[in-house]
Amino acid sequence: MRAISFFMTTQQFIDGSKDVTRRFGWWNLKSGDQLRAVEKAQGLKKGEKMKVLGVIEVVSARREPLNAITADDCRREGFPHFTPQQFTTMLCEHYDCAPETLCNRIEFKRVTE
Repeated sequence: MRAISFFMTTQQFIDGSKDVTRRFGWWNLKSGDQLRAVEKAQGLKKGEKMKVLGVIEVVSARREPLNAITADDCRREGFPHFTPQQFTTMLCEHYDCAPETLCNRIEFKRVTE
């Protein structure tokens, strides 16, 4: 099963406030796909293992510009106090991308904890 990292939003994933995520890539996901949610998947030190957070199932996935995010999706991403602009700015600074960059909006549900 493919691992998907929630490194930047581990707490939101754990507390259940996150059921949408945006990714640059993951274009072939479809409804029903299951993924292993992990805290961190890349940059692990020698001997370090992935910390599994649970299994998720993709509800829907669609391409959209990063700056198409809505206030409701900010909440569903686990950032209820962010405006769409604040969320977009945060991701653009972290990933060094433009607000119009296409991302994959992935809605998911938990299968296991």
